[in-house]
Amino acid sequence: MQHTYSVGSNPVYYDQQTLHVLFAGESQTLPLHQAGPKIYDYYLLHYIESGSGVFRTEEHTYELGAGDCFLIHPGQLVSYVSDQQQPWRYRWAAFTGGDAGQLAQQAGFAPLAPVLSTAGGSVIPGALAGMMSAFYANKESAALTSLGYLYLIAGEAAELLVSSSRLPGAESQIKRTVKQMIHYMSSQYAHPVSIEQMCGSLGYNRAYLSRIFKQETGLSPVTYLLKLRVEKSRQLLRERPELSVEQVAASVGLTDALYFSRQFKRFYRQSPTAYRHATVNPGEQ
Repeated sequence: MQHTYSVGSNPVYYDQQTLHVLFAGESQTLPLHQAGPKIYDYYLLHYIESGSGVFRTEEHTYELGAGDCFLIHPGQLVSYVSDQQQPWRYRWAAFTGGDAGQLAQQAGFAPLAPVLSTAGGSVIPGALAGMMSAFYANKESAALTSLGYLYLIAGEAAELLVSSSRLPGAESQIKRTVKQMIHYMSSQYAHPVSIEQMCGSLGYNRAYLSRIFKQETGLSPVTYLLKLRVEKSRQLLRERPELSVEQVAASVGLTDALYFSRQFKRFYRQSPTAYRHATVNPGEQ
């Protein structure tokens, strides 16, 4: 078996960016090829394409094979050695920056849990190969392209690692789904979105989502969204006196100003105009 090794370096020099891919490479190792024990001052992710080997940290020893990843954290004493019979072929990428640790954490990697096992169809080997190709092209845009690939990798890792560490059971699933609904409405309230659209984007039946949402919050999704919009409108009425009531209504996703005024009065027992007058001129009766 022949040893092969190639690496592409980011043409943009690392200068304290919040997140930066330093280099990406690939290698077919020889039997018992070993790296370390050593410490790195950056994050180094490996993806095993074929063969097997052993990865050792200060706390654990992992026997790994095709489809497995391991992430080396900065400051950790590690070593890794390829198998004698089936030496591994792997791809790797190094990244650093002030946000690198947070990205690794969001992806589900930790110093005590640095290993990920992927299934067929993983985006990771293609993303690592894409980084390398971008660096070989030697264009400054490769710095951004490589970050895109890094986020793809982190997204897949998070789906596999974070989901597997969640609490099992229907109750935690319901709470997660309701949180997703609240997040969706909080980010989309300014647009004329419907509950139907939200249910479709989350992949659930509307009746089911309405039931579990009311069970957790005490409100139906329709009422929650309306209350959220009216609450946001109060802030605009106070802070943006130059906006008309129609403009405020449109800014919170309600295109019918009369409907908006009725709903505002339903929740706060006064019209939007009266509310604005009272808050902008609090001394007047």
